[in-house]
Amino acid sequence: MRLQEAGNLAAAEPRYRMVMEHGYRLAEVLPILAGILGQRGANDEALELWNRVLAIAPDHAVAHHEIGLIYGRTGRTDLAIASLEASCAADPTNPVAANNLAVILADAGRKNEAFEQFTRALALQPGNIHIEHQLRRLSAEIVPFWHIPMLNDERRNAAFEAAIKAAVETAGPGASVLDIGTGSGLLAMMAARAGARRVTACEMVPIIAAMARRIIADNGYAECIAVHAAPSGELRVGEHLDERADILVSEILSSDLLTERIIDTFEDAHARLLKPGATVIPRAASAVGCLVESAVLADYVFVDRVSGFDVSRFGAFAAQKLPIHGTMTDWRRLSGDIELLRIDLARKRHESQLDLLSIDVVEDGIATGIVQWMQVDLAEGITFDNHPDGYTDGGWLQVLHTFPEPMAVRAGETLNLAVGHDRVTLILRPLEVVAAGVEAQVA
Repeated sequence: MRLQEAGNLAAAEPRYRMVMEHGYRLAEVLPILAGILGQRGANDEALELWNRVLAIAPDHAVAHHEIGLIYGRTGRTDLAIASLEASCAADPTNPVAANNLAVILADAGRKNEAFEQFTRALALQPGNIHIEHQLRRLSAEIVPFWHIPMLNDERRNAAFEAAIKAAVETAGPGASVLDIGTGSGLLAMMAARAGARRVTACEMVPIIAAMARRIIADNGYAECIAVHAAPSGELRVGEHLDERADILVSEILSSDLLTERIIDTFEDAHARLLKPGATVIPRAASAVGCLVESAVLADYVFVDRVSGFDVSRFGAFAAQKLPIHGTMTDWRRLSGDIELLRIDLARKRHESQLDLLSIDVVEDGIATGIVQWMQVDLAEGITFDNHPDGYTDGGWLQVLHTFPEPMAVRAGETLNLAVGHDRVTLILRPLEVVAAGVEAQVA
């Protein structure tokens, strides 16, 4: 032990082995020797000794912890998690075990569970900067950045609240509201403030759902708003909702309209969770866009010769779409604005679709793709859009739908596009450029 205290592990190790051979104080010596072996990377023998410790004391927290670390170092993630969970169960007051379990869970992609363990570790060791940093980092990974700018988007908020007020007034004071993807709980609170007697909200990200509950309680609406940490597909009438809802409000539109599976979500809500004729907010959404030229964006999409080499084939890997900020990106319009696609969210069923759309070219240029934004129809006379010329403060960006290769176009020509959706993504594919005065021949 004196050799170990002096840091001379190489000399201490054989003496500990000699003590073990005599069977002297095994319960105390086994963990010491196992720890020394683990420090010098003798993982298999260290595991053997730690398991001998568990044979003597099955709830030995340190043994479970060290076994978990060895499994983690050697890539046996599931076993590492199981061992660290056992260590935390054996000693729930140990912040180191909670922190290490959180790290392994995060590395395994189990971020919500990792967040819970980091939170528990911080409660056990308040003010620990390392744990606070991990919680902040993990929160940023779990919660998309656009939540904050979207909450600060006063024009969007005012449009949604006007539509919600109108719907509640029409349905009457007994209106029940379903809020899908509640986020901070903002739209649910708007509905409660408008007079809805009961609001059922759901949020599939557990840490966001927990935050929504706290925010709703802070604002005095905990009695009339219930938040479920689940996707809407798991909600059941009679369990999560007393009855089918009179009003659906949901803001799960992505910048390219469909990526957050709004079609699937609304169809399921119509089928199971809403009354016939229920009011849907938003009731429709359109993708609007224009043909653009941009040398800046072209360098993200196209490649030809680099350092004297032809690497143009690598362009096959270019992104089909790029998020952009219309007022902060250098691009030039080659066409007017045109509605690309409209989705009627009040419909109960949608099929994939693909249509021909012709765009009139108004400027000569090299087309990089189509810049697209949204026009959202919330209610009669209430709309919202993120048109790139006037939208600078919200969570939605515009999207460049890229062409497979640059296309030279001239004013007066017509560009024919295949435009549609596969229920989850927009499809925008250039077909041909037709000269002025020539009738298109598209199969």
